[in-house]
Amino acid sequence: MPDKPQEQNHIPTSKVQRASKFIGTGAKVGGNYIKHYAKKMVNPSLSKDELHANNAEDIYASLSELKGSALKVAQMMSMDKNVLPGAYQDKFMMAQYSAPPLSYPLVVRNFQKSFGATPEMLFDTFTTSAVNAASIGQVHKATKEGKVFAVKVQYPGVADSVSSDLRMVRPFAYRLLNMNARELDHYMEEVEGKLLEETDYKLEVKRSEEISQACSHIPYLNFPKYYPALSSEKIITMDWLEGVHLKEWLKTNPSQQDRNKIGQALWEFYHHQVHSLKKVHADPHPGNFIIQDGVKLAVIDFGCVKVIPEDFYRGYFSLLKKDVLLNDAELDRLFREQEFISDQDTAAEQVYFKNVFKEMISLLGKPFHTTEFDFADDAYFTQLYALGDRVSKDKMFRNSRQARGSRHGLFINRTYFGLYSILNQLRAHIQTTTPEWFK
Repeated sequence: MPDKPQEQNHIPTSKVQRASKFIGTGAKVGGNYIKHYAKKMVNPSLSKDELHANNAEDIYASLSELKGSALKVAQMMSMDKNVLPGAYQDKFMMAQYSAPPLSYPLVVRNFQKSFGATPEMLFDTFTTSAVNAASIGQVHKATKEGKVFAVKVQYPGVADSVSSDLRMVRPFAYRLLNMNARELDHYMEEVEGKLLEETDYKLEVKRSEEISQACSHIPYLNFPKYYPALSSEKIITMDWLEGVHLKEWLKTNPSQQDRNKIGQALWEFYHHQVHSLKKVHADPHPGNFIIQDGVKLAVIDFGCVKVIPEDFYRGYFSLLKKDVLLNDAELDRLFREQEFISDQDTAAEQVYFKNVFKEMISLLGKPFHTTEFDFADDAYFTQLYALGDRVSKDKMFRNSRQARGSRHGLFINRTYFGLYSILNQLRAHIQTTTPEWFK
């Protein structure tokens, strides 16, 4: 077991304090680059492995102390194998489960602001140490009248610092994401909006109840009950659900039948949200799910929900239809509608980007083109990651004068990449349902 992260007694909340932390981290990263290039003069064959490891350590240490949106962005980036070198992925992934927790006096202060009462006044028992700490908040276990609850407490200053944090994280993002400024700025507004929503716990409770109820018919799926009277803008109280995270469950060597059962529940959950509800749990990292006895999948966090506009939905999923790749006129219309190409592009750029996105769509749409799909097919994922890596390094793509793709696609792409990744970890073979209009 890894060492338990040390509790924090203070989180920098003012813009000056947080900016100072970012500047200090930037100086450390700059120093790491200087050391790397000095060593490289002596040993020209030196790789960047040590540089990446040192930078990942320094950046994560800083972000985990600041918490909030900057740490959340790091967590988001760790989910995509094409985005970051392995050292960053491994370190930033810790934000899903084991960020340094907040000390108990700060938790009590949050309760007093929200309810005018301490946790001990509202519950019969309340753990003084967090049982789980992530980027936006941490979870405590509580009991009241024989019931067991999970109580999520938001870190101080998170909501107020979203915009300023994202401005400060830009220099790291440019370098780490290998993305031009136009492309990054195009998506930052969408990221900022989602992060602001994620700090509104009343909205999270409302959406959690709506989606849980709408998906309650799906077999082998479970949701906690939420308690609005014991929740506020900064605190959420829900049922405590027993279970283990995906990684721990897989270590028990479950049968292929059970892997398929969990994978099918996951696929049906996302299928119903996207195609029926037009709103989707857009944060499918393993930390948001647990596996329960009886082989059930429990969804324990609805902080990030993407509402899908109807016009975007039709265009996006029309592109994934197998036969659309054979129709140039329809493909051209959809590419323009989804902002993959535009009138600003030269003829050569239009040809290039059409070919790139045709290749991407053909590959991403594969699970939709058959009635069943084996997500244990590592060759498919190797092909997917290789394509992303090749495109991200392509000179024409990097020098593009505009961002490519509707901003609405950011969280939908993230949702499907996350879903595919979990299904691959499960080695699941599933029935891939599609909406009627799609057929």
